[in-house]
Amino acid sequence: MSQQKNSEVDPKSEVLTENSENPESSKVTRMIILGPSASISQTELVGKLHMMELPLTIKSTCYGAIVNGEEKYVKEAVEKIRKLDYCNIFTKDRGFPPGDPRRCRAKRGAAREGYHQLEKEFELLDYVSEALKNPREVCVEKPKKVPVELFKKVCKECEK
Repeated sequence: MSQQKNSEVDPKSEVLTENSENPESSKVTRMIILGPSASISQTELVGKLHMMELPLTIKSTCYGAIVNGEEKYVKEAVEKIRKLDYCNIFTKDRGFPPGDPRRCRAKRGAAREGYHQLEKEFELLDYVSEALKNPREVCVEKPKKVPVELFKKVCKECEK
């Protein structure tokens, strides 16, 4: 019977090392993001997550929370929380657990990579929320193929 090796970060060197007994390797991390129109606050969100009494690490953030633990417990927590305000509570994977030295601002200094992406996504959440509340059937027309002769003509005009 062979043991599968898992990677872990050496906190002193921040280099991945091999470790066959890394309990973190079986855990997942999800970000729970409250949309601008959410009916609960970030404080209420974190409180409700703690009241579930699941074996999770919960970190309060400016946009909601980070939840880390075994996949089944993280999934259960996310499903229960989203039921509170399905159209305004969003979730996405996060590749690193809370406090990971490769991502944590407290250890690295400076803004976290990906924060600006999250900020841009946050600006769109009201639109996503509206679409979830009022779904509509959308028909997308398949674009027509450009005739070869027309394509050649356009290419020749661009070469001039």
